[in-house]
Amino acid sequence: MAEGLRYKRVLLKLSGEALLGSQLFGIDDAVLARVAGEVKTAVAAGVEVGIVIGGGNIFRGMKIAASGGNRVAGDHMGMLATVMNAIALHEGLEKNGVPARIFSAIPMPTICETFTQQRAEGAMKRGRVVIFAGGTGNPFFTTDSGAALRAAEMGCDALLKGTKVDGIYSADPKKDPKAVRFETLTHQQVLARGLEVMDAAAVALARDNGIPIIVFSIHDPGAFVDVLHGRGRCTIVSDR
Repeated sequence: MAEGLRYKRVLLKLSGEALLGSQLFGIDDAVLARVAGEVKTAVAAGVEVGIVIGGGNIFRGMKIAASGGNRVAGDHMGMLATVMNAIALHEGLEKNGVPARIFSAIPMPTICETFTQQRAEGAMKRGRVVIFAGGTGNPFFTTDSGAALRAAEMGCDALLKGTKVDGIYSADPKKDPKAVRFETLTHQQVLARGLEVMDAAAVALARDNGIPIIVFSIHDPGAFVDVLHGRGRCTIVSDR
């Protein structure tokens, strides 16, 4: 492992909203370029990086369900939104000179490769950034669950979730000024307290596979690389 690195192989989970920047919809090119640049720095340091990105900046399947529509159809549309974001992120990485490959849980060979653990493993070993699109390929599962699943399948040292805030709080710090920020938690504490940093299925899957979850702000420049070196402001969820 390169000197100073705490993690050799990681799964970075980004919400689709992380790409919004100051926009109300779509992708902010400046944010995309910054994220791609930070991933480039991580790869140059010797980290193997997988990425799962949501689709909330384009479409959220839960909106259909909330209005009484077909949840399955809504989730399928949300999965397609993640593929669009994955293509944009792939282009951003390639522009930065970072070789990347997209693997989708939903077969669409004209656009990207269909996910298999063996091919994704081979790509990561060859230094490619692997972008996992399409969630788990199934409705009723979030991209958080997809991220935990891919982290387990790829044998990642940690699951890093880039959010709007710099860790896990007892409540939404933007709504509750008395919200308490946690430095460390166990997976069981997250589940028992109902802390909504990731859905319960994702946290349980990470726990069962011994994968720490690290929550940090993707909006803080350099935070991703800082976390990889064991520094910076974040919350670490681990049973070790």
